[in-house]
Amino acid sequence: MKKIFQAPIAKPIYLFLLGASSVLGFAPYYLFPVSILSVAVLFYFWQMAANAKTAFWLGLQYGLGLFIIGIYWIYISLHDFGGMPWWFAGFVTFGLCVFMALFTASVGWLSKKSGALLWCAPVLWGVADWVRSWIFTGFPWLTLGYSQVPQSPLAGFMPIVGVYGVSVITAFLAALFANFLIAPKPTLIFKRNAIAAITLLLVTGGLLKAVEWTTPAGQPFNVALLQGNIAQDVKWSPDIAKSTIERYLAMIKLSDATLIVLPETAFPIVYSEEAPYVKDALQTYAKRNNGDIIVGMIEQDETKNPTSTGDYFNSALKFNAQGVQNYRKNHLVPFGEFIPLKSLVGWVYRDWLNMPLSDLARGGTHQKAMRLTNQQRVAINICYEDVFGEEIIRQLPEANILVNISNDAWYGQSYAAHQHMQFSQARAIETGRMMLRATNTGATVAIDQHGDVFVHAPHDIETMLNIQAQGFAGSTPYIRFGNWPFIILSFSSLLGIVLRNKTAKNIQTDALKFPREKINAL
Repeated sequence: MKKIFQAPIAKPIYLFLLGASSVLGFAPYYLFPVSILSVAVLFYFWQMAANAKTAFWLGLQYGLGLFIIGIYWIYISLHDFGGMPWWFAGFVTFGLCVFMALFTASVGWLSKKSGALLWCAPVLWGVADWVRSWIFTGFPWLTLGYSQVPQSPLAGFMPIVGVYGVSVITAFLAALFANFLIAPKPTLIFKRNAIAAITLLLVTGGLLKAVEWTTPAGQPFNVALLQGNIAQDVKWSPDIAKSTIERYLAMIKLSDATLIVLPETAFPIVYSEEAPYVKDALQTYAKRNNGDIIVGMIEQDETKNPTSTGDYFNSALKFNAQGVQNYRKNHLVPFGEFIPLKSLVGWVYRDWLNMPLSDLARGGTHQKAMRLTNQQRVAINICYEDVFGEEIIRQLPEANILVNISNDAWYGQSYAAHQHMQFSQARAIETGRMMLRATNTGATVAIDQHGDVFVHAPHDIETMLNIQAQGFAGSTPYIRFGNWPFIILSFSSLLGIVLRNKTAKNIQTDALKFPREKINAL
């Protein structure tokens, strides 16, 4: 290990590959021990680093490996489907990866500065993941805690402290392993304490996984999740809009499910412009099944100012015999659904990008769960809203079941859709509720309350996934308190480390002063 660390030319390559290896802990691979060991080796390198500056660069190299390999598919959406020139799409994707890697680098720098790296780094890692979830509207992809979903025993902590708390626990477990690498001849007491701590974490997490935080509510009911497999490069073409609608209506006609769910923007139209045709057809089928149909569509709101063209929303509309209810997406994708700094970068969209719906309005922060005909309540989330657990719980505990509608066709046949599905698995664990996902090309799945996928439709084909869903009632600790336990415990720990270091520094200073005072007195 020391020889690897001391090879200056090979070091960046080793760190890059080390970060890249951590991607194996995430979907579709789910090799959760790899992420733990990867972080453990990084902690070893940080501990052996000469100073904080060196730790920063090591963290940056690791982060570049993690994010370049982990989110390379951003390039596909920008170039293949967005029409951006290859060189600029590559530059933007690399720039995003560098920005994300700066968080890993900062954890190394601050941890090394603290003088208690193996205690400080796990907490800072979780805090960095949390900051990534809200800075510049948030992009918490490859948050360490997700690597433990759903098989790892550490996933058992998720209903209590959420994914960012699991990031801390995962990094702490890695720190314990790193101690074995650092100590050339660990003492017997050290070995016992480290093994006891590792065992305690794994056993406690395993026992927590067995806890049933919620209870079934109502009777199971039939659900049909539709996957239309509409090619992204023609999805918004006016020439095929009618055939797309007819395809989905034909699929709906074949189903007798109580709840039928279509993907995000399944109908490539503005609802208000096609309301009579769409509304009548969907309500007829919903009434026939004595159930509900949820469809993704663009919706226009003209109520704010009748004289204006109104705002456009990425919406999910529920149709049944009683009428129509909507949910409007609140957490929009930056540069995909709204344009930050529009006055400065608007030219990119005008000249280099062919990206529809890039300037939408936000729905309300607190929207009510949808009530189905069978009295179940559904918490809707659209696209990558399921990445934000603190936002999902806004509709809980009233909602009995979670539904995500997405269109990950933007990322081709990469593993982006699988990574996205893993976020939904985490939300199911945090809330103790089933998560149903209807997507355009995949991953269309049904996830149980423990985060396990029990039905998974093949990707990139037109299909209908028929499953039995069960609503659940009750609250996990995460539903009650959200991220606050993680935030309070993390910053309390960091404050304790700062105070400890300050006290130790004062004692050291006093010890150095004491001989001089004695000499002066003499």
